[in-house]
Order: sequence, then C-alpha cells, then structure tokens
Amino acid sequence: MEIYTNPLITEIEILRENFNKTVERLVKDIQRQEKIMIRTDKQQRKDYDELQKKLEEVEALKHEIEDTQKEVVFTMRAIGESRSKETGNHVKRVAEYSKLLALYSGLSLEEAEMLKQASPMHDIGKVAIPDAILNKPAKFTPDEFEIMKNHSRLGYEMLNHSNRPLLKMASIVAYEHHEKWNGTGYPRGIIGENISIYGRITAVADVFDALGNNRVYKKAWEDEKIFELFKKERGEHFDPNLIDIFFTHLPEFLEIRDNFKDIIL
Repeated sequence: MEIYTNPLITEIEILRENFNKTVERLVKDIQRQEKIMIRTDKQQRKDYDELQKKLEEVEALKHEIEDTQKEVVFTMRAIGESRSKETGNHVKRVAEYSKLLALYSGLSLEEAEMLKQASPMHDIGKVAIPDAILNKPAKFTPDEFEIMKNHSRLGYEMLNHSNRPLLKMASIVAYEHHEKWNGTGYPRGIIGENISIYGRITAVADVFDALGNNRVYKKAWEDEKIFELFKKERGEHFDPNLIDIFFTHLPEFLEIRDNFKDIIL
C-alpha cells in the first residue's frame, strides 16, 4: 500500500531545517561576539544589544514553529474529520478527556496540554482508508477489519518523520491507541506499561466517547452499559489506574461531554 505523505508534514520539516540553519549561524555569531567582549564598555554594550536581538530572533522563530505545529495538527485533524462521519465535537471531547486523565495520572500541565493537542490525531491514518470501509453502516467483514486496522500504522508513518515534540506525541497516539493492557490489541500486541501512557489515555478517552455517541454502524450506548463495560475491561482492555481515575472523577468527564454535545441539524 502506498504510504500517504501529507504536504504539511513536508512543509514543517523544511521549516525545521531552516530553523536549524538559523541556530547554527546564530551560535557562530554568539561565539564571535564573546571574543570581542574585551572592548570598551560602549562597544560591549553595542555587542550585547546585538546579541540580545539575535536571541530574540531565535525565540520568535521558535514560537513560529510551535504555532505552525498547531496549525498542522488542526489542518490534518480537519482532513480526517472530512473523510469520516464522526463529528468535530468527537475530537474536542477526546482532547478534553485526555487532558483530564493526563493531569490526574500525574503528567505535568505542559505535557497534559500537549496531549490535548495530540490526541485528536489518533485516527488521522483513516484518511488512507477507502470510504466504502470507513463509513460502512454495518459490521466489517474480517478482510475489511484488517484493512481498517492499518490506520494505526499509517497514522504513525505520516507523523513520525517529524522531530517536533507535538507531532512525535501525535504519532505515538495514532500508533498505540488500539493497543490493550492485556496484549490483545493492535497493531503490535504490546502489553501493560509497554504501551505509552499517551496511547493508554487516548484509548480510554476515545472508547468512552465512541460508545456514548451515535456512529454510522451503531447507536449510542446508555451510560450504565458503558460503565459496566469499563469495569469489566479494567486490567483487560484498559490501564486499571486510568479506569479508577475515570470513575473517581466521573462528574468532570460527564461535564465535558455535556459542554461539547453534538449539534443535531
């Protein structure tokens, strides 16, 4: 199967290369500046001001790259949504659930916020899945399910070429959100804490939202049925600690769901 290459990934990689070149040039400039700091106070002040200006340029470029990453994530997420019948609020809810789980599981605010940005990319690999399968209003045949399962690997391959932290995290989320705690998931069948915490968190967030909302192939489940499944799958499908967190803070998850309800036209 031909690997999908998103031009936005190429664009951000070019930006990263330009950033590295700029940094190399600025490092040389700084080293040269250090050698002339023995000049008069007036010259030193001038040199210092120039140095500060260059450092500000680096900082500005850093922020530009971070903003570009977020734009890439937003745009690719929009592409994924346009291919699927899932609503935009699905990924918003998954993002908020993921951040909440991340904070309560001990991740820093910065890491939790990054996961909020990355988790909506969990199904980006579906852009390479045929529409006839992606939006089939019935259960998949075994062959169709094997094709659908490829979306995890495809999403990882689309995102993993970047060295930027946000896209690296998104690639892990795409690759591992269908892995299961007991090792029966896909694509690699890894087990327990060998699954990244990012994948484990997104798995809980994604399944909770998927079960509680209508999809082309099923009706929304009642809450009690979802809760019964989560208790049954604690330590099987899901990280048991994350399930405990989910039930301990259940009102907060339900509040997020209420705040981002799907709009029925």
